[in-house]
Amino acid sequence: MEILFILLFVFVSYLLGSVPTAVWVGKAFYGVDVRDFGSGNAGATNTFRVLGIKAGLLVFLIDFAKGFTAASLVRFFGTIEPSSIRWVNIQLLFGVSAVMGHIFPIFAKFKGGKGIATLFGMVVAIHYEPALYCAAIFILMLLFTRYVSLSSMSAVVLFPVLLIYVFREDAQLLIAFGITAAIMVILTHQKNIKRLIAGAENKANILPKHRRDRNH
Repeated sequence: MEILFILLFVFVSYLLGSVPTAVWVGKAFYGVDVRDFGSGNAGATNTFRVLGIKAGLLVFLIDFAKGFTAASLVRFFGTIEPSSIRWVNIQLLFGVSAVMGHIFPIFAKFKGGKGIATLFGMVVAIHYEPALYCAAIFILMLLFTRYVSLSSMSAVVLFPVLLIYVFREDAQLLIAFGITAAIMVILTHQKNIKRLIAGAENKANILPKHRRDRNH
């Protein structure tokens, strides 16, 4: 019976992740589909770029909450010891389902974002200490380089390094997930990497004076 509940929560997590926050916020409050501008991604980064800080922050927080909530659904399984290997493994299962929902949302024709905010949310729910270190690296990189893509990749790549060498994590599946996530983020940022090498990557306006023109 428990396996059926786990499968049900996997589906619920996917649906939760499938909520296309950037698309709905853009259309509801700005009359804009963010997928038609900027990078074309339905994520927080493109929302910041297209609609500005307020919209971008709202989308980021909701997308973060999707991952955090999905990974926290394990709390409904009272027979599993908190923080045990099995507990963490189920958190990973639910969290990854939410991330996949964000990347391939059923509510937005399977065209979503890159899943960074949702991924960060699930990681905070699972192991908040290395997640906070990664967040610090992201912020520092962003302040110094103003490249969101480079900051994101740096933070995600750092995660498995911290798990292995700093926190001496025993959960092998969590370590495997961290390594896989780092590889996947690099693969999904291939265009960004090419633009970074060519010096053509867009820089973030960290403290913009006004919203950027949506038509450019």
